[in-house]
Amino acid sequence: MTSKDYLSQEEIDALLKQSELDFSESASDSSVDSYLTALEQDALGEIGNITFGSAATALSTLLGKKVEITTPKVTVITRAQFEAEFPKPHVAVHVNYVDGFEGINSLVIKTRDAQVIANLMLGGDGNPDDEELNEIHISAVQEA
Repeated sequence: MTSKDYLSQEEIDALLKQSELDFSESASDSSVDSYLTALEQDALGEIGNITFGSAATALSTLLGKKVEITTPKVTVITRAQFEAEFPKPHVAVHVNYVDGFEGINSLVIKTRDAQVIANLMLGGDGNPDDEELNEIHISAVQEA
């Protein structure tokens, strides 16, 4: 993958800023039911389940370690809640769906988690130094 295959920090910030404009301040009081039907929620949950199940299997193979996932839950959060859970810097990997389902699936992980994944994929013991992620690390995380 090249640098064109993932979002830059500026693009992530722009998406978050647009998201903040799209959701009113009362979004924290809203439930997912205000935005999606039960069928849409089930469909998104199943897509997440299939996607993360496949990713967990592939990641387990790549890392040679057991990977556990939990059942995804469809929720609506505010930008503030997102920023609290994923303070900058963080790593975002996205997949564009273009056939059968149109949209983007984004995986946002904490930088430390990306460091551990990259370290394991590059033959380490899963205890990386607190160094910045470089292109090799980012490429390894994208591969995972």
